Amino acid sequence: QVQLVESGGGLVQAGGSLRLSCTASRSIIGASVRGWYRQAPGKQRELVASITTGGATNYADSVKGRFTISRDSAANTVYLQMNSLKPEDTAVYYCKTSTTMNNIYWGRGTQVTVSS
Repeated sequence: QVQLVESGGGLVQAGGSLRLSCTASRSIIGASVRGWYRQAPGKQRELVASITTGGATNYADSVKGRFTISRDSAANTVYLQMNSLKPEDTAVYYCKTSTTMNNIYWGRGTQVTVSS
């Protein structure tokens, strides 16, 4: 069973930066899309950013120009660089991997708190 482990969350002031990492316990066969989602209290989980095996990226409008998703395939790791953080970015951030065989893996999440 593949495990995804997120790290890098924490408390930061508005305008600050954090870098999240998500490492898979092993290489995921057929991995097609890796992404970051977030869920704030009382809200639905939403897509923040995703990246395909081909390197195509997609971002939520609310984070465009501030967040950057990247990956290190050799290390089975995907990153989310978050700059110019805002209080509304406060949420639990989850990573997700989807495969060509329609398998979906989720991490347990890492808390990001942005103070004003």
